[in-house]
Amino acid sequence: MATAPSPASDTAFFGHPRGLSTLFFTEMWERFAYYGMRAILVLFMTASVAAGGLGFDVGRAGAVYGTYVALVYMLGLPGGWVADRVLGLRRSVFYGGILIMFGQLSLAVPGAKLFYLGLALIILGTGLLKPNVSAIVGELYGQEDQRRDAGFSIFYMGINLGAFIAPLIVGWLAQSDTFKGVLEGMGFNPTTSWNWGFGVGALGMFFGIIQYRLGWKHFGDAGIHPSVPADSAEGRSARRQLGGGFLGLVVVVGLLFLLVRQGVMSAESITNGFKWVYLAIVVAFFVWLFAGNSWTTEERKRLIVIVVLFVGAAIFWSAFEQAATSLNLFAANNTRNSVLGWAFPSSWFQSVNALLIILLAPVFAWIWMSLGKRDPSSPAKFAFGLVSVGLGFVVMVGAAEASANGVLVSPWWLVATYLLHTIGELSLSPVGLSSMTRLAPDRVKGMMMGVWFLAASIGNLIAGGVLGFYATFTLPQVFGAVAAFAIVSGLVMFTLVIPIKRMMARTD
Repeated sequence: MATAPSPASDTAFFGHPRGLSTLFFTEMWERFAYYGMRAILVLFMTASVAAGGLGFDVGRAGAVYGTYVALVYMLGLPGGWVADRVLGLRRSVFYGGILIMFGQLSLAVPGAKLFYLGLALIILGTGLLKPNVSAIVGELYGQEDQRRDAGFSIFYMGINLGAFIAPLIVGWLAQSDTFKGVLEGMGFNPTTSWNWGFGVGALGMFFGIIQYRLGWKHFGDAGIHPSVPADSAEGRSARRQLGGGFLGLVVVVGLLFLLVRQGVMSAESITNGFKWVYLAIVVAFFVWLFAGNSWTTEERKRLIVIVVLFVGAAIFWSAFEQAATSLNLFAANNTRNSVLGWAFPSSWFQSVNALLIILLAPVFAWIWMSLGKRDPSSPAKFAFGLVSVGLGFVVMVGAAEASANGVLVSPWWLVATYLLHTIGELSLSPVGLSSMTRLAPDRVKGMMMGVWFLAASIGNLIAGGVLGFYATFTLPQVFGAVAAFAIVSGLVMFTLVIPIKRMMARTD
Protein backbone atom coordinates (compact mmCIF):
# COMPACT_ATOMS: atom_id res chain seq x y z
CA MET A 1 0.00 0.00 0.00
CA ALA A 2 1.23 3.50 -0.80
CA THR A 3 2.05 5.54 2.25
CA ALA A 4 0.43 8.95 2.67
CA PRO A 5 2.44 11.92 3.91
CA SER A 6 2.56 12.46 7.66
CA PRO A 7 -0.51 14.34 9.00
CA ALA A 8 1.42 17.53 9.74
CA SER A 9 2.98 17.75 6.27
CA ASP A 10 -0.02 16.68 4.18
CA THR A 11 -1.71 19.85 2.92
CA ALA A 12 -2.82 18.64 -0.51
CA PHE A 13 -6.55 19.35 -0.03
CA PHE A 14 -6.95 23.09 0.60
CA GLY A 15 -4.32 22.90 3.33
CA HIS A 16 -5.72 19.65 4.74
CA PRO A 17 -4.72 15.98 4.31
CA ARG A 18 -5.50 14.58 0.85
CA GLY A 19 -7.53 11.80 2.45
CA LEU A 20 -10.09 14.35 3.64
CA SER A 21 -11.29 14.84 0.06
CA THR A 22 -11.96 11.10 -0.25
CA LEU A 23 -13.94 11.05 3.01
CA PHE A 24 -15.76 14.28 2.05
CA PHE A 25 -17.15 12.68 -1.10
CA THR A 26 -17.78 9.32 0.59
CA GLU A 27 -19.98 11.02 3.17
CA MET A 28 -21.57 13.27 0.54
CA TRP A 29 -22.67 10.27 -1.54
CA GLU A 30 -23.84 8.32 1.52
CA ARG A 31 -25.94 11.28 2.63
CA PHE A 32 -27.14 11.69 -0.97
CA ALA A 33 -28.46 8.13 -0.86
CA TYR A 34 -29.96 8.55 2.61
CA TYR A 35 -31.63 11.94 2.21
CA GLY A 36 -32.86 11.16 -1.29
CA MET A 37 -34.64 8.06 0.00
CA ARG A 38 -35.82 9.95 3.11
CA ALA A 39 -37.44 12.62 0.93
CA ILE A 40 -39.77 10.16 -0.82
CA LEU A 41 -40.05 7.20 1.58
CA VAL A 42 -43.26 8.20 3.40
CA LEU A 43 -44.76 9.51 0.13
CA PHE A 44 -43.96 6.17 -1.55
CA MET A 45 -45.46 4.14 1.28
CA THR A 46 -48.69 6.16 1.36
CA ALA A 47 -49.15 6.37 -2.44
CA SER A 48 -51.75 3.99 -3.82
CA VAL A 49 -50.69 0.73 -5.42
CA ALA A 50 -52.17 1.98 -8.70
CA ALA A 51 -49.81 4.98 -8.47
CA GLY A 52 -46.80 2.72 -7.89
CA GLY A 53 -46.73 3.05 -4.10
CA LEU A 54 -47.36 0.54 -1.32
CA GLY A 55 -50.83 1.75 -0.33
CA PHE A 56 -50.05 2.03 3.40
CA ASP A 57 -52.26 4.18 5.61
CA VAL A 58 -50.39 7.05 7.30
CA GLY A 59 -50.29 5.29 10.68
CA ARG A 60 -48.58 2.23 9.26
CA ALA A 61 -46.21 4.35 7.18
CA GLY A 62 -45.29 6.39 10.25
CA ALA A 63 -44.62 3.29 12.35
CA VAL A 64 -42.40 1.75 9.67
CA TYR A 65 -40.55 5.01 9.06
CA GLY A 66 -40.00 5.71 12.76
CA THR A 67 -38.69 2.21 13.43
CA TYR A 68 -36.43 2.32 10.39
CA VAL A 69 -34.78 5.65 11.23
CA ALA A 70 -34.51 4.79 14.94
CA LEU A 71 -32.56 1.67 14.00
CA VAL A 72 -30.40 3.62 11.53
CA TYR A 73 -29.16 5.81 14.37
CA MET A 74 -29.08 3.10 17.01
CA LEU A 75 -26.89 0.71 15.01
CA GLY A 76 -24.10 3.25 15.03
CA LEU A 77 -23.25 1.88 18.50
CA PRO A 78 -22.66 -1.75 17.45
CA GLY A 79 -21.22 -0.48 14.16
CA GLY A 80 -18.49 1.29 16.07
CA TRP A 81 -17.86 -1.83 18.15
CA VAL A 82 -17.48 -3.97 15.01
CA ALA A 83 -14.95 -1.52 13.59
CA ASP A 84 -12.99 -1.32 16.85
CA ARG A 85 -12.92 -5.04 17.54
CA VAL A 86 -13.19 -6.91 14.25
CA LEU A 87 -13.01 -5.09 10.90
CA GLY A 88 -11.18 -1.84 11.49
CA LEU A 89 -12.52 1.56 10.48
CA ARG A 90 -11.50 1.38 6.84
CA ARG A 91 -13.16 -1.93 5.93
CA SER A 92 -16.24 -1.13 8.02
CA VAL A 93 -16.92 1.97 5.91
CA PHE A 94 -16.33 0.01 2.69
CA TYR A 95 -18.63 -2.89 3.59
CA GLY A 96 -21.21 -0.46 4.96
CA GLY A 97 -21.33 1.38 1.63
CA ILE A 98 -21.85 -1.90 -0.22
CA LEU A 99 -24.77 -2.85 2.06
CA ILE A 100 -26.35 0.59 1.54
CA MET A 101 -26.02 0.27 -2.23
CA PHE A 102 -27.73 -3.13 -2.28
CA GLY A 103 -30.41 -1.80 0.07
CA GLN A 104 -31.19 1.04 -2.33
CA LEU A 105 -31.23 -1.44 -5.23
CA SER A 106 -33.76 -3.55 -3.31
CA LEU A 107 -36.01 -0.51 -2.94
CA ALA A 108 -35.64 0.09 -6.68
CA VAL A 109 -37.48 -3.20 -7.38
CA PRO A 110 -41.18 -2.39 -8.04
CA GLY A 111 -43.68 -3.59 -5.46
CA ALA A 112 -43.20 -4.59 -1.85
CA LYS A 113 -41.29 -7.87 -2.32
CA LEU A 114 -37.87 -6.50 -1.37
CA PHE A 115 -39.00 -3.38 0.50
CA TYR A 116 -38.25 -4.54 4.04
CA LEU A 117 -35.05 -6.26 2.92
CA GLY A 118 -33.92 -2.96 1.42
CA LEU A 119 -34.59 -1.08 4.65
CA ALA A 120 -32.74 -3.75 6.66
CA LEU A 121 -29.66 -3.56 4.43
CA ILE A 122 -29.57 0.24 4.66
CA ILE A 123 -29.87 0.05 8.45
CA LEU A 124 -26.93 -2.37 8.69
CA GLY A 125 -24.85 -0.45 6.16
CA THR A 126 -25.40 2.94 7.76
CA GLY A 127 -24.56 1.49 11.17
CA LEU A 128 -21.18 0.42 9.79
CA LEU A 129 -20.42 3.49 7.70
CA LYS A 130 -21.78 6.53 9.55
CA PRO A 131 -19.82 6.47 12.84
CA ASN A 132 -16.61 5.10 11.37
CA VAL A 133 -16.13 7.48 8.45
CA SER A 134 -16.08 10.34 10.99
CA ALA A 135 -13.55 8.44 13.09
CA ILE A 136 -11.19 8.15 10.10
CA VAL A 137 -11.41 11.92 9.62
CA GLY A 138 -10.14 12.32 13.16
CA GLU A 139 -7.25 9.93 12.55
CA LEU A 140 -5.98 12.00 9.62
CA TYR A 141 -4.84 14.67 12.07
CA GLY A 142 -2.30 14.61 14.86
CA GLN A 143 -3.54 15.16 18.42
CA GLU A 144 -2.28 18.75 18.49
CA ASP A 145 -3.09 19.58 14.86
CA GLN A 146 -4.92 22.91 14.86
CA ARG A 147 -6.56 22.07 11.52
CA ARG A 148 -8.76 19.37 13.11
CA ASP A 149 -11.88 21.49 13.79
CA ALA A 150 -11.67 23.15 10.37
CA GLY A 151 -11.28 19.71 8.80
CA PHE A 152 -14.46 18.48 10.44
CA SER A 153 -16.24 21.65 9.28
CA ILE A 154 -15.26 20.84 5.69
CA PHE A 155 -16.35 17.23 6.19
CA TYR A 156 -19.76 18.26 7.54
CA MET A 157 -20.22 20.50 4.54
CA GLY A 158 -20.20 17.28 2.51
CA ILE A 159 -23.12 16.04 4.60
CA ASN A 160 -25.19 19.12 3.87
CA LEU A 161 -24.20 19.19 0.21
CA GLY A 162 -25.48 15.62 -0.23
CA ALA A 163 -28.61 16.41 1.77
CA PHE A 164 -29.30 19.48 -0.41
CA ILE A 165 -28.76 17.86 -3.82
CA ALA A 166 -30.47 14.51 -3.19
CA PRO A 167 -34.13 15.60 -2.81
CA LEU A 168 -33.85 17.77 -5.93
CA ILE A 169 -32.75 14.85 -8.12
CA VAL A 170 -34.56 11.97 -6.41
CA GLY A 171 -37.73 14.01 -5.94
CA TRP A 172 -37.81 15.00 -9.61
CA LEU A 173 -37.38 11.40 -10.73
CA ALA A 174 -40.01 10.08 -8.32
CA GLN A 175 -42.70 12.74 -8.65
CA SER A 176 -42.38 14.86 -11.78
CA ASP A 177 -44.80 14.36 -14.64
CA THR A 178 -41.95 15.18 -17.03
CA PHE A 179 -39.92 12.13 -16.02
CA LYS A 180 -43.02 9.94 -15.98
CA GLY A 181 -43.61 11.04 -19.58
CA VAL A 182 -40.03 10.10 -20.44
CA LEU A 183 -40.54 6.65 -18.93
CA GLU A 184 -43.76 6.14 -20.82
CA GLY A 185 -42.09 7.24 -24.06
CA MET A 186 -39.36 4.63 -23.49
CA GLY A 187 -41.92 1.88 -22.93
CA PHE A 188 -41.62 1.77 -19.12
CA ASN A 189 -44.51 1.90 -16.69
CA PRO A 190 -44.61 5.54 -15.45
CA THR A 191 -45.72 4.42 -11.99
CA THR A 192 -42.23 2.96 -11.47
CA SER A 193 -40.87 6.50 -11.16
CA TRP A 194 -40.61 5.96 -7.37
CA ASN A 195 -38.27 3.05 -7.96
CA TRP A 196 -36.11 5.06 -10.33
CA GLY A 197 -35.74 7.58 -7.52
CA PHE A 198 -34.49 4.87 -5.16
CA GLY A 199 -32.27 3.53 -7.92
CA VAL A 200 -30.38 6.80 -8.33
CA GLY A 201 -29.57 6.58 -4.62
CA ALA A 202 -27.90 3.22 -5.31
CA LEU A 203 -26.00 4.81 -8.19
CA GLY A 204 -24.79 7.61 -5.93
CA MET A 205 -23.59 5.14 -3.30
CA PHE A 206 -21.80 3.19 -6.04
CA PHE A 207 -19.87 6.34 -6.97
CA GLY A 208 -19.07 6.86 -3.31
CA ILE A 209 -17.73 3.31 -2.91
CA ILE A 210 -15.54 3.50 -6.01
CA GLN A 211 -13.91 6.82 -5.14
CA TYR A 212 -13.49 5.68 -1.52
CA ARG A 213 -11.70 2.50 -2.52
CA LEU A 214 -9.48 4.32 -5.03
CA GLY A 215 -8.70 7.10 -2.56
CA TRP A 216 -8.05 5.25 0.67
CA LYS A 217 -4.37 5.01 -0.25
CA HIS A 218 -4.24 8.62 0.98
CA PHE A 219 -5.27 7.63 4.53
CA GLY A 220 -1.82 6.39 5.48
CA ASP A 221 -2.23 4.00 8.42
CA ALA A 222 -5.57 5.47 9.49
CA GLY A 223 -8.24 2.84 10.10
CA ILE A 224 -6.37 -0.16 8.66
CA HIS A 225 -6.47 -2.42 11.69
CA PRO A 226 -8.98 -2.86 14.51
CA SER A 227 -7.87 -1.58 17.90
CA VAL A 228 -7.81 -5.18 19.15
CA PRO A 229 -5.21 -7.47 17.47
CA ALA A 230 -6.95 -10.15 15.41
CA ASP A 231 -4.74 -12.94 16.80
CA SER A 232 -5.24 -11.95 20.45
CA ALA A 233 -7.66 -13.68 22.82
CA GLU A 234 -9.76 -10.53 22.89
CA GLY A 235 -9.83 -10.39 19.09
CA ARG A 236 -10.91 -14.01 18.80
CA SER A 237 -13.57 -13.46 21.45
CA ALA A 238 -14.88 -10.42 19.56
CA ARG A 239 -15.23 -12.44 16.36
CA ARG A 240 -17.13 -15.16 18.22
CA GLN A 241 -19.43 -12.54 19.73
CA LEU A 242 -20.01 -10.99 16.31
CA GLY A 243 -20.78 -14.37 14.78
CA GLY A 244 -23.16 -15.27 17.59
CA GLY A 245 -24.88 -11.89 17.40
CA PHE A 246 -25.28 -12.13 13.64
CA LEU A 247 -26.69 -15.66 13.91
CA GLY A 248 -29.13 -14.52 16.57
CA LEU A 249 -30.20 -11.59 14.39
CA VAL A 250 -30.81 -13.89 11.42
CA VAL A 251 -32.90 -16.25 13.59
CA VAL A 252 -35.01 -13.42 15.02
CA VAL A 253 -35.57 -11.76 11.63
CA GLY A 254 -36.36 -15.12 10.02
CA LEU A 255 -38.86 -15.96 12.76
CA LEU A 256 -40.59 -12.60 12.43
CA PHE A 257 -40.72 -13.03 8.65
CA LEU A 258 -42.40 -16.43 9.00
CA LEU A 259 -44.91 -15.08 11.52
CA VAL A 260 -45.83 -12.25 9.14
CA ARG A 261 -46.09 -14.65 6.17
CA GLN A 262 -48.37 -16.94 8.18
CA GLY A 263 -50.58 -14.05 9.24
CA VAL A 264 -49.80 -14.53 12.94
CA MET A 265 -48.32 -11.04 13.19
CA SER A 266 -48.39 -7.93 11.04
CA ALA A 267 -45.61 -5.52 10.18
CA GLU A 268 -47.49 -2.85 12.15
CA SER A 269 -47.65 -4.97 15.30
CA ILE A 270 -43.91 -5.64 15.05
CA THR A 271 -43.04 -1.96 14.69
CA ASN A 272 -45.40 -0.98 17.51
CA GLY A 273 -43.95 -3.70 19.73
CA PHE A 274 -40.43 -2.59 18.89
CA LYS A 275 -41.24 0.92 20.10
CA TRP A 276 -41.96 -0.23 23.64
CA VAL A 277 -39.10 -2.72 23.76
CA TYR A 278 -36.71 -0.03 22.54
CA LEU A 279 -37.83 2.53 25.11
CA ALA A 280 -37.53 -0.09 27.85
CA ILE A 281 -33.95 -0.83 26.75
CA VAL A 282 -33.10 2.88 26.86
CA VAL A 283 -34.51 3.25 30.38
CA ALA A 284 -32.65 0.12 31.48
CA PHE A 285 -29.44 1.53 30.02
CA PHE A 286 -29.66 4.71 32.08
CA VAL A 287 -30.56 2.76 35.23
CA TRP A 288 -27.46 0.63 34.65
CA LEU A 289 -25.38 3.71 33.93
CA PHE A 290 -26.16 5.27 37.32
CA ALA A 291 -26.62 2.20 39.51
CA GLY A 292 -24.14 -0.21 37.94
CA ASN A 293 -21.04 1.97 38.19
CA SER A 294 -19.15 3.74 40.96
CA TRP A 295 -19.04 7.43 40.13
CA THR A 296 -17.52 10.33 41.97
CA THR A 297 -19.84 13.16 43.02
CA GLU A 298 -18.49 15.32 40.19
CA GLU A 299 -19.01 12.57 37.59
CA ARG A 300 -22.56 11.94 38.81
CA LYS A 301 -23.39 15.63 38.39
CA ARG A 302 -22.07 15.51 34.85
CA LEU A 303 -24.16 12.45 34.05
CA ILE A 304 -27.30 14.11 35.41
CA VAL A 305 -26.68 17.08 33.09
CA ILE A 306 -26.14 14.66 30.20
CA VAL A 307 -29.50 13.00 30.91
CA VAL A 308 -31.28 16.39 30.95
CA LEU A 309 -29.67 17.39 27.64
CA PHE A 310 -30.46 13.91 26.26
CA VAL A 311 -34.17 14.36 27.03
CA GLY A 312 -34.14 17.85 25.52
CA ALA A 313 -32.43 16.61 22.36
CA ALA A 314 -34.88 13.70 21.99
CA ILE A 315 -37.83 16.12 22.24
CA PHE A 316 -36.21 18.47 19.74
CA TRP A 317 -35.59 15.73 17.16
CA SER A 318 -39.12 14.35 17.62
CA ALA A 319 -40.39 17.71 16.34
CA PHE A 320 -37.63 18.50 13.88
CA GLU A 321 -37.84 15.12 12.12
CA GLN A 322 -41.49 15.75 11.25
CA ALA A 323 -39.89 17.14 8.08
CA ALA A 324 -39.88 13.65 6.58
CA THR A 325 -43.30 12.62 7.93
CA SER A 326 -46.17 15.02 8.68
CA LEU A 327 -44.59 18.06 6.99
CA ASN A 328 -43.75 15.92 3.96
CA LEU A 329 -47.39 14.88 3.60
CA PHE A 330 -48.54 18.47 4.13
CA ALA A 331 -46.21 19.55 1.32
CA ALA A 332 -47.66 16.89 -0.99
CA ASN A 333 -51.35 17.25 -0.15
CA ASN A 334 -51.95 20.76 1.18
CA THR A 335 -49.36 23.01 -0.44
CA ARG A 336 -49.32 24.82 -3.79
CA ASN A 337 -46.01 23.52 -5.10
CA SER A 338 -45.24 26.31 -7.52
CA VAL A 339 -43.48 29.68 -7.49
CA LEU A 340 -44.28 32.35 -10.10
CA GLY A 341 -46.08 29.73 -12.17
CA TRP A 342 -43.16 27.26 -12.05
CA ALA A 343 -44.19 23.91 -10.56
CA PHE A 344 -41.84 21.67 -8.59
CA PRO A 345 -42.12 18.30 -6.75
CA SER A 346 -43.21 18.49 -3.12
CA SER A 347 -40.15 16.51 -2.03
CA TRP A 348 -37.97 19.50 -2.97
CA PHE A 349 -38.91 21.06 0.37
CA GLN A 350 -36.58 18.47 1.92
CA SER A 351 -33.64 20.44 0.51
CA VAL A 352 -34.57 23.69 2.25
CA ASN A 353 -33.08 22.80 5.64
CA ALA A 354 -29.73 21.72 4.17
CA LEU A 355 -29.53 24.92 2.10
CA LEU A 356 -30.29 27.04 5.15
CA ILE A 357 -27.67 25.17 7.19
CA ILE A 358 -25.05 25.93 4.53
CA LEU A 359 -26.04 29.62 4.52
CA LEU A 360 -26.55 30.16 8.25
CA ALA A 361 -23.93 27.95 9.93
CA PRO A 362 -21.13 30.53 9.38
CA VAL A 363 -23.46 33.26 10.70
CA PHE A 364 -24.15 31.35 13.92
CA ALA A 365 -20.47 30.54 14.38
CA TRP A 366 -19.71 34.27 14.08
CA ILE A 367 -22.49 35.17 16.55
CA TRP A 368 -21.25 32.76 19.24
CA MET A 369 -17.66 33.96 18.77
CA SER A 370 -18.58 37.66 18.82
CA LEU A 371 -20.56 37.31 22.07
CA GLY A 372 -17.40 36.21 23.87
CA LYS A 373 -18.07 35.96 27.61
CA ARG A 374 -21.73 36.81 27.00
CA ASP A 375 -22.15 33.62 24.94
CA PRO A 376 -25.25 31.81 26.31
CA SER A 377 -24.67 28.59 28.21
CA SER A 378 -25.33 25.20 26.64
CA PRO A 379 -28.69 24.64 28.43
CA ALA A 380 -29.83 28.14 27.40
CA LYS A 381 -29.06 27.33 23.76
CA PHE A 382 -30.92 24.03 24.14
CA ALA A 383 -33.94 25.89 25.51
CA PHE A 384 -33.83 28.38 22.64
CA GLY A 385 -33.58 25.51 20.12
CA LEU A 386 -36.66 23.81 21.58
CA VAL A 387 -38.70 27.02 21.53
CA SER A 388 -37.59 27.76 17.97
CA VAL A 389 -38.64 24.35 16.63
CA GLY A 390 -41.95 24.76 18.48
CA LEU A 391 -42.53 28.16 16.89
CA GLY A 392 -42.05 26.47 13.53
CA PHE A 393 -45.11 24.38 14.29
CA VAL A 394 -47.03 27.46 15.43
CA VAL A 395 -46.52 28.65 11.85
CA MET A 396 -47.83 25.28 10.64
CA VAL A 397 -50.99 25.69 12.73
CA GLY A 398 -51.70 28.82 10.68
CA ALA A 399 -50.87 26.95 7.48
CA ALA A 400 -53.18 24.07 8.44
CA GLU A 401 -56.06 26.42 9.19
CA ALA A 402 -55.48 28.22 5.89
CA SER A 403 -55.62 24.88 4.05
CA ALA A 404 -59.09 24.01 5.35
CA ASN A 405 -61.66 22.89 2.78
CA GLY A 406 -58.98 21.70 0.38
CA VAL A 407 -57.28 25.05 -0.22
CA LEU A 408 -53.64 24.71 -1.31
CA VAL A 409 -51.52 27.13 0.70
CA SER A 410 -48.43 29.08 -0.29
CA PRO A 411 -45.08 27.22 -0.13
CA TRP A 412 -43.69 30.06 1.99
CA TRP A 413 -45.47 28.64 5.04
CA LEU A 414 -43.18 25.63 4.91
CA VAL A 415 -40.11 27.72 4.11
CA ALA A 416 -40.79 29.86 7.19
CA THR A 417 -41.20 26.73 9.29
CA TYR A 418 -37.94 25.24 8.04
CA LEU A 419 -36.16 28.53 8.72
CA LEU A 420 -37.24 28.41 12.37
CA HIS A 421 -36.32 24.72 12.57
CA THR A 422 -32.87 25.41 11.12
CA ILE A 423 -32.29 28.19 13.65
CA GLY A 424 -33.26 25.71 16.36
CA GLU A 425 -30.95 23.05 14.95
CA LEU A 426 -27.96 25.39 14.81
CA SER A 427 -28.65 26.41 18.41
CA LEU A 428 -28.89 22.85 19.72
CA SER A 429 -27.15 20.25 17.57
CA PRO A 430 -23.50 21.45 17.46
CA VAL A 431 -23.81 22.64 21.07
CA GLY A 432 -25.01 19.20 22.11
CA LEU A 433 -22.05 17.47 20.48
CA SER A 434 -19.64 19.85 22.15
CA SER A 435 -21.33 19.46 25.55
CA MET A 436 -21.15 15.68 25.39
CA THR A 437 -17.41 15.74 24.75
CA ARG A 438 -16.86 18.09 27.71
CA LEU A 439 -19.27 16.52 30.19
CA ALA A 440 -18.63 12.81 29.62
CA PRO A 441 -16.40 11.17 32.25
CA ASP A 442 -13.16 9.96 30.67
CA ARG A 443 -13.98 6.27 31.08
CA VAL A 444 -17.25 6.51 29.10
CA LYS A 445 -16.52 9.24 26.54
CA GLY A 446 -17.18 6.96 23.57
CA MET A 447 -20.39 5.64 25.08
CA MET A 448 -21.67 9.14 25.79
CA MET A 449 -21.22 10.13 22.15
CA GLY A 450 -23.36 7.11 21.33
CA VAL A 451 -25.94 8.46 23.80
CA TRP A 452 -26.13 11.68 21.77
CA PHE A 453 -27.06 9.74 18.64
CA LEU A 454 -29.44 7.65 20.75
CA ALA A 455 -31.40 10.86 21.41
CA ALA A 456 -31.79 11.35 17.65
CA SER A 457 -32.88 7.72 17.37
CA ILE A 458 -35.65 8.14 19.94
CA GLY A 459 -36.69 11.46 18.41
CA ASN A 460 -37.15 9.82 15.01
CA LEU A 461 -39.11 6.97 16.58
CA ILE A 462 -41.49 9.46 18.17
CA ALA A 463 -41.69 11.46 14.93
CA GLY A 464 -42.91 8.37 13.09
CA GLY A 465 -45.47 7.69 15.82
CA VAL A 466 -46.90 11.20 15.53
CA LEU A 467 -47.88 10.40 11.95
CA GLY A 468 -50.39 7.93 13.37
CA PHE A 469 -52.43 10.91 14.62
CA TYR A 470 -52.35 12.56 11.19
CA ALA A 471 -55.54 10.87 10.00
CA THR A 472 -57.42 10.81 13.32
CA PHE A 473 -57.03 14.46 14.38
CA THR A 474 -57.27 17.72 12.47
CA LEU A 475 -54.02 19.19 11.18
CA PRO A 476 -54.20 22.25 13.49
CA GLN A 477 -54.59 19.84 16.43
CA VAL A 478 -51.60 17.71 15.40
CA PHE A 479 -49.31 20.67 14.68
CA GLY A 480 -50.58 22.54 17.75
CA ALA A 481 -49.79 19.58 20.02
CA VAL A 482 -46.25 19.30 18.64
CA ALA A 483 -45.75 23.06 19.03
CA ALA A 484 -46.99 23.07 22.62
CA PHE A 485 -44.86 20.05 23.56
CA ALA A 486 -41.67 21.62 22.19
CA ILE A 487 -42.27 25.13 23.52
CA VAL A 488 -43.26 23.97 27.02
CA SER A 489 -40.17 21.74 27.07
CA GLY A 490 -38.06 24.73 26.06
CA LEU A 491 -39.56 26.87 28.85
CA VAL A 492 -38.89 24.11 31.37
CA MET A 493 -35.30 23.97 30.10
CA PHE A 494 -35.00 27.72 30.65
CA THR A 495 -35.99 27.24 34.31
CA LEU A 496 -33.21 24.64 34.64
CA VAL A 497 -30.47 26.84 33.15
CA ILE A 498 -29.16 28.17 36.48
CA PRO A 499 -29.07 24.82 38.35
CA ILE A 500 -27.53 23.10 35.32
CA LYS A 501 -24.89 25.83 35.03
CA ARG A 502 -24.02 25.23 38.66
CA MET A 503 -23.62 21.51 38.00
CA MET A 504 -21.51 22.29 34.92
CA ALA A 505 -19.45 24.91 36.73
CA ARG A 506 -16.23 22.93 36.48
CA THR A 507 -16.68 22.00 32.83
CA ASP A 508 -18.61 24.85 31.15
